[in-house]
Amino acid sequence: MIKRTIFDPIKSHLDKKEITLIIGPRQAGKTTLMSLLKDELDKKGEKTLFLSLDTEADRQFFNQQQRLLQKIELEIGKEKGFVFIDEIQRKEDAGIFLKGLYDMSLPYKFIVSGSGSVELKEKVHESLVGRKRLFEISTLSFDEFVNFRLDYKYSNNLAEYFTLHPDKGRGLFEEYLDFGGYPRVVLAQTVDEKRHVIADIYQSYLEKDIVYLLNIQKTESLTKLVKILSSLTGNLVNVSKLSSTLGISVQTVNDYLWYLEKTFIIQRVTPYFKNLRKELTKMSVVYFVDLGLKNYAIGQFGSATQGQPQGFLFENFVYNNLKNNLQDSVSRIHFWRTQNKAEVDFVVSSPSEIIPVEVKYQTLNKPETTRSFKSFLVSYKPSKAFIVHLGKKFDHSFNNTKVSFLPYYESAEITSNL
Repeated sequence: MIKRTIFDPIKSHLDKKEITLIIGPRQAGKTTLMSLLKDELDKKGEKTLFLSLDTEADRQFFNQQQRLLQKIELEIGKEKGFVFIDEIQRKEDAGIFLKGLYDMSLPYKFIVSGSGSVELKEKVHESLVGRKRLFEISTLSFDEFVNFRLDYKYSNNLAEYFTLHPDKGRGLFEEYLDFGGYPRVVLAQTVDEKRHVIADIYQSYLEKDIVYLLNIQKTESLTKLVKILSSLTGNLVNVSKLSSTLGISVQTVNDYLWYLEKTFIIQRVTPYFKNLRKELTKMSVVYFVDLGLKNYAIGQFGSATQGQPQGFLFENFVYNNLKNNLQDSVSRIHFWRTQNKAEVDFVVSSPSEIIPVEVKYQTLNKPETTRSFKSFLVSYKPSKAFIVHLGKKFDHSFNNTKVSFLPYYESAEITSNL
């Protein structure tokens, strides 16, 4: 069983009246999480009910709120109980439906999950303001993947393991870069099996989620767009050029990008700027939520680290590490590029400070900083900055900025400084 770090925070929310809303990519492990939560409650003697809108037998109970309540009362009575609802995005007007149930002040605690969709991400979120807490689960983080691979023997000292076993650690790192973190992919025993699993996930997304959401039967343009985006990871995305390449309108490209983001396939990163005249503000940079899916889209699944440029893949890895550790934070991740072509990979900004982060897919044995990075330090004078690389940890100072060189397996440490 793969342990998820989000399990305990969700578990601690079960005694709150608010709806526990779990969202994330298709097949990221939401149903497994809910099943584990249900098992724990069952062992405590609590009354539970698990319903899924992906199951036709269960879907019939969601035609009306009253019909659902009759089902709940039949199964667990009119006293305290826990109701798990999986794949809520299949319910039209899900937000209003759940809001109505919550406002009845029922004795039931609702734990609801769903794959990313516009209905779930937008309308449900709006309808349940003040009535829910949102938990976003992604595919396995690098730490979750490594802990599973090492049978949780080094859960409290992974950094020491990587220091003492650099070759083994590097092997795990490259496996993660190649195959990503979808639980079914990680659990698959052979490369062929992993490839079949990721193909199934990819096709299920296109054939179920996208066809359902966009009401289109032909997905060729969208498939080509995903492939192009996978080759543009870490680069500026020019929507006009994409429109010309794909032979579709700019508006359609923007719509597709929006849907890809809302369904947890990509993340768009916007520029950090204070001087509107000097810095580029119109184009965003795209990263993929899962590296395995990114590699599959471009035909490099399982081979992305074999003799090919890996800088942008590593950049995507670091971005995911940063984002996963900022979920409950007001901090945001941007990039910095000027018209003079000075650039910094990431700028993590909070209300009180900004932290620049540069990513280098190489082993640095002494302090090395680029002219662009120094330019940012001079312009914004941050108290600290980070350079993530493949080597060991050491510190340096530039003017009044403490520059920490971090190994890839400690990149999540950056967010603990906010």
